[in-house]
Amino acid sequence: MKFIFTYKKFVITFLILFFSVVVIFLWNEIRISKKKNLSDSAEWLNDLARIKKEGVLKAAVDYNSTNYFIYRGTPMGFKYELLQALCKDLDVNLEITVSNNIRESFDGLKNNRFDVIAQNLTVTGERNAEMDFTFPLEQTQQVLVQRAKSDKTNDSIYINSVLELANKKVFVQKNTAYYQRLLNLSEEIGANIEVVADSVFRVEDLIERVAKGEIDYTICDDNMGKLNKFYFPNIDVSLQISFPQNVAWAVRKGSAEWKAYLDKWLAEFKDTRKYHLLYYKYFESPRIAERLNSEFNSISGGRISKYDGMIKEIALEYNWDWRLISAIIYHESRFNENAGSWTGAYGLMQIMPATAEAFGVENIENPKQNVKGGVLLLNSLNNQFLKIIPDSTERVKFVLAAYNVGLGHVNDAQRLAKKYGMNPLVWENNVEIYLQNKSEEQYFKDEVVRWGYCRGEEAVKFVKNVTNNYRQYLNVINL
Repeated sequence: MKFIFTYKKFVITFLILFFSVVVIFLWNEIRISKKKNLSDSAEWLNDLARIKKEGVLKAAVDYNSTNYFIYRGTPMGFKYELLQALCKDLDVNLEITVSNNIRESFDGLKNNRFDVIAQNLTVTGERNAEMDFTFPLEQTQQVLVQRAKSDKTNDSIYINSVLELANKKVFVQKNTAYYQRLLNLSEEIGANIEVVADSVFRVEDLIERVAKGEIDYTICDDNMGKLNKFYFPNIDVSLQISFPQNVAWAVRKGSAEWKAYLDKWLAEFKDTRKYHLLYYKYFESPRIAERLNSEFNSISGGRISKYDGMIKEIALEYNWDWRLISAIIYHESRFNENAGSWTGAYGLMQIMPATAEAFGVENIENPKQNVKGGVLLLNSLNNQFLKIIPDSTERVKFVLAAYNVGLGHVNDAQRLAKKYGMNPLVWENNVEIYLQNKSEEQYFKDEVVRWGYCRGEEAVKFVKNVTNNYRQYLNVINL
């Protein structure tokens, strides 16, 4: 009996100790997990630290003739160049998303899709409740856009005063400050204004519809109105319908450090010569009209170059996106069919004579044959990587690098990456590092290297520049 009692006591004591240890362990795990989650949340809330850590700034911009567009193959725009200057200061890459839907931009900011909305946002009390605004870039007033007064214009259509907006139909972009201003104005003048909130057309599309006589009125900011008079001389933007309002960028609510950084940067940059040159370039230069009227402006003409048709035809035949081929041509020759290099490369795609011969290109000086030769080379390189890199987005970076510097040097960089514990099938921060390193003796004399020295940095820049331009073309140029 004594033995049984002692045994039971031992078992009970053991179970108590065991469950105590389990409870303590589980409690500690929960505490660590909570602490980790809080830490992760705190890190996420600190947008500035995260942006620098990830090396990417994700910005929403609106696609129009001032903020962001493509001109002769080059991404341009006032906001685009401001963002480029900001990213240079941050030492990060820029990732742009085109969003002409204000509500979509706001939701993307809240859902962490964007780090900043770099659009012409007027600061309002309602918006202040949703997000934080940066140091204002400028002040603007809303103006009525209508056709200029002329002999052919009916007196009942042209408006001289906001009071005459009574019972008129005004088209505005949906979810904009213009819509709210018209509702308020309707109350102020004590008469109905029929406001049509359009979700299909951009502000500039509505201005164009006014100019063409398809609608009578729309609203825009005065700087955009004045700019569009270069393109549509028959519009009138003289009637102001609001008090001056601040225009700023937006960040997530509570992103204090990120907002403070942007405020300081914008305030300082506005006083620089570069800022004033950018403002002149996009808002005051005599060349604005030339740029706006060009068929190679993605806003007006929708073309990248005069070779678009030919490039589309060849790209379709060999199953490539013509915008990627255009991005390659832009960086190889700037669409100059007579471009040549000291190495002997020639034409739009800078084809070497030996390459031309290998792919049956009889006349390297013929633009169509030159592009076809370049695309056949891309096909050949793509086939080399097809089985080992199934993801096409990743594979194209290797193809571009090989196009620029040669397949052998890229294969060398892959072998070096594998030897030094990196992933030979991933380009960024893996193979690209060792392609750059091939200019150093330690690496180009390594036993796994078969093709010796190369200036790999140029190929790495080529891949980065082409893929960046390709993304810009995807943003605004249709298939």
